[in-house]
Amino acid sequence: MERRITDSLVDDFGSGGATGTAPAGRRSDVTQNAIPDIVIRRLPLYARSLSYLYGEGIETVSSSDLGLRLGVSAAQIRRDLSYFGEFGKQGKGYNVAYLLAEINSILQLDREWPMALVGLGHLGRALLHYEGLAEQGFRIQALFDHSPSKVGQVIDEMEVYSMHDLPEVLSKAGIKIAIMAVPATGAQAAADALVSGGIEAILNYAPIIVQVPSNVRIRHIDPIVALQTMTYYVHDERQEASAGTGRNGSVGSKHERARSEKLD
Repeated sequence: MERRITDSLVDDFGSGGATGTAPAGRRSDVTQNAIPDIVIRRLPLYARSLSYLYGEGIETVSSSDLGLRLGVSAAQIRRDLSYFGEFGKQGKGYNVAYLLAEINSILQLDREWPMALVGLGHLGRALLHYEGLAEQGFRIQALFDHSPSKVGQVIDEMEVYSMHDLPEVLSKAGIKIAIMAVPATGAQAAADALVSGGIEAILNYAPIIVQVPSNVRIRHIDPIVALQTMTYYVHDERQEASAGTGRNGSVGSKHERARSEKLD
C-alpha cells in the first residue's frame, strides 16, 4: 500500500462524497502548544493501525474496534482525535482512508523529510540501511562523524562530513531533523552542534539524556533501559530457588518464616 492517501479521496469524503454523511473534519484553530505531547505520541500508532486496516480492504472502523487493536479505550481515541476536529459519525465509525489521511496531514507525514545522521558506528550504519525510514518518507541525506578516519568516506553515495561542516551542510539541504547515534561522551556536544545548525527535532540513540532548548523536540531511545525495565517482570527460577520461594510466593525457609513472624 502506498504511504500516502490521495487528496482527492480526502476531498470526496470531507465534502460528503457518495456517502453524504461526512464529518466536520479538521479544526482551523488548533495550535501546536495546545496539544498534549502524549496525544501526539499516540497519533502515529493510530495511523499505523489504520494503514493495516486500509491494506486489509476495511473501509470503516469504530473507535471500539480500533481501540481493541491498540490496547486503549475507545474514549481515549475519541478524546485524542477531538483535539483536532471531528472525523467520524456516531453509529457509523470512521472512514479508514479518510482518517488515515487526516492523521498523516496532522503529523505532516504527507511529505518527505530529509534528515541528518550523526555517528557512523555500527548502530549508525544500521540505521542508515534501515529501509523502513525511507518507506515512511524519512530520508537520510547528510552524514556526520567526529572521527577523522571516517570523515571523507563515501557511504551509499553520500560523503561523511566533519562536525565542523555541519551548519553549512544542514543549511544548504534544508534539514530540520537529525538522528544521533554517538557514544554517551560525545552526545551533548553533538546535540549542541545540531541545535546551532538549525535542527528542530532530534532522535537520540545515545545512552544518555542530553539537554536541548525548549524550542527543539528530542526523543531518547535507549534499548538497554527498555530491557532493564522488563527484567523486573521476568520469571527467574534461579532467584526463587536461592530465596527458597515458589512461583506462588510462599515462604520456604525457616529464617524467612521467623522474620515474618517477628514482623507480624
